[in-house]
Amino acid sequence: MSDPSWRAAYPRVTFDKVRYADTDRQGHVNNAVFSTYLETGRVEFLYDPESPMYEDGTEFVIVSLKVHLEDEIHWPGRVEIGTRVARVGTSSITIEQGLFQDDRRAATAETVVVQIDGKTRKSAPLSRGTVARLEALKGP
Repeated sequence: MSDPSWRAAYPRVTFDKVRYADTDRQGHVNNAVFSTYLETGRVEFLYDPESPMYEDGTEFVIVSLKVHLEDEIHWPGRVEIGTRVARVGTSSITIEQGLFQDDRRAATAETVVVQIDGKTRKSAPLSRGTVARLEALKGP
């Protein structure tokens, strides 16, 4: 059942094209590719050139990724990726995402990323400005 109301729950929505190569012998998108779609949404969210979430000299690394598969995704088509903030820590962000095809939810995910110093590879605190922007992108 399709339901377009999901968009209201995600402050950021982007998409990815479903490629034939994404499919497996069952004719649907392989579950491993779901992580690639989630990456598209996460990277556009964290590294948006207009409003990047990282500080100079830092980068984000994933410390946890939980994916809940709910339905199939099929080729041809596109998958829409909703992204929102669940929690903001000192140097970490918990991101919630949903994957949708034709307004039908195919998966949800929770990812924890930590900002690290690019040279020392140790965690680096988020700036107050970044924290404020992240707080504004929290979901319901």
